[in-house]
Amino acid sequence: MIKETKQAEKAVIDTRPVFAKDNYKLMLAGLVITVIGFLLMTGGYNDDATKFKPEEVYSFQRITLAPIVILLGLAVEVFAIMRKPKQ
Repeated sequence: MIKETKQAEKAVIDTRPVFAKDNYKLMLAGLVITVIGFLLMTGGYNDDATKFKPEEVYSFQRITLAPIVILLGLAVEVFAIMRKPKQ
């Protein structure tokens, strides 16, 4: 019985990749979109650290656009992971 178990452990190992090539391309696209979203969220440069410019911090780009782009990138990632490869 022990001999059978050892033989079963030595069975054929599946070396195929987890995802298809198209899935990896979509994952890379999702990563790029997410990085673009984070870059949109980054701040500008301020010469004087004692002055606060709310129009720069609370701009449409940082408060609305960047989070939407990040969520879009994460949605592409989820789609890439869940997508069945074409046969």
